[in-house]
Amino acid sequence: MHAIHTQKTSPLAIIAQDMREVDQVIAQRLDSGVPLVGQVSRYIISAGGKRLRPVLLLLMCGALGFKGAQRFNLAAVVEFIHTATLLHDDVVDDSALRRGNATANETFGNPASVLVGDFLYSRAFQMMVDAQNMRIMEVLADATNIIAEGEVMQLMNMHNAALDEAGYLQVIRSKTAKLFEASARVGAILAGADAKTEAACAEYGQALGTAFQVIDDVLDYTGDAAVMGKNLGDDLREGKTTLPLIAAMQRGNASQRELIQTAIETGNIDLIGQVVAIVSSTGALDVAREAAASEARRAISAAEQLPDNEHTRCLIQLAAQLLERQS
Repeated sequence: MHAIHTQKTSPLAIIAQDMREVDQVIAQRLDSGVPLVGQVSRYIISAGGKRLRPVLLLLMCGALGFKGAQRFNLAAVVEFIHTATLLHDDVVDDSALRRGNATANETFGNPASVLVGDFLYSRAFQMMVDAQNMRIMEVLADATNIIAEGEVMQLMNMHNAALDEAGYLQVIRSKTAKLFEASARVGAILAGADAKTEAACAEYGQALGTAFQVIDDVLDYTGDAAVMGKNLGDDLREGKTTLPLIAAMQRGNASQRELIQTAIETGNIDLIGQVVAIVSSTGALDVAREAAASEARRAISAAEQLPDNEHTRCLIQLAAQLLERQS
């Protein structure tokens, strides 16, 4: 994932101490009698990333006034679930790089990545039980299952040039946004929020997660040339149909449409230069940016329903910064 472009003070500063507590829980719970488990887990968890899902859970707890230690345990749970999906994702996608570093499967091999992903999922479920809250178990178990469905949906959509915006959004709402939504909802449940407040938290998480993924797909076309070539090359080779490609096919002429369709259906990465030129010339990136902006605005509206305090203002700032996120 690309780093969030931040201006002014980072909204994450307010939970810096909380995040240190979460990192301690993560370190403790990665301990295993099997050395390779800890080795692979630490490798991917220390590889960077914004830890956005734990951040979301902690900010929601802060906005709603929950100060119990269980927030650290559950923030670690959502990070473990996310990390397990990354380990499995990189194997499925046959990826060699993530955030500029060699992927775990490239370093340790596919079998270790799949099995340690399984360990992280099952460790997350052990830790969930620790919360002694059936509602939290239900939300996180459902989210984990929906993420798996989203992964399978994405697999079924490989090389499918007929995928439309609704189909694309259905995949990312399941695959990416669902864990954002669950993280925010768990913060509300911990705080004992009423149904209306919990729904606002969940909507914020879903909208933020959707905006985050759409912008990620846009940034594949606007970043550093080497990174752009790598990300786009991987997506094209796998036949991934993202919103910029969908918008370009809608807006392009017949020959432009045909070229993108061929690239998606055949996975021919030699066409990458022409695909980028068509996406650029049709204004497809503006269409995708507007879709992301619309989701970010939805997140802001949801956060505005929460109590007005420093943590809520940070949630609003986090969504607003997604609108500015260009690198």
